[in-house]
Amino acid sequence: MIKIKIGHASNHQINFLEVKGHANSAEYGKDLVCAAVSAIVTGGFNNLVNFKSYEIILKEGHALFKANMPLDAHDETVIETIVCGLRTIYESNQKFIEIKTDE
Repeated sequence: MIKIKIGHASNHQINFLEVKGHANSAEYGKDLVCAAVSAIVTGGFNNLVNFKSYEIILKEGHALFKANMPLDAHDETVIETIVCGLRTIYESNQKFIEIKTDE
């Protein structure tokens, strides 16, 4: 199961996103749920621009975004878009994905 954690700062901005695990919805290399989640997270992380504002870890089976200061408008939009995409995948794949949020 893919486990997603979403955290928010006091200004309601997303300041923490962690994606861990594998969906195991199909055999390795043919898992479309994992592929979709990986594409959204990797593509999104690649579009972040203000590198001083956050820490990123991205490796197989684990992605982490942790803001250490408020995000600029561009990066905030990118993170919100990643979360929106993950929620969309979750809606039709709840057997393989779990989302926890602090809101």
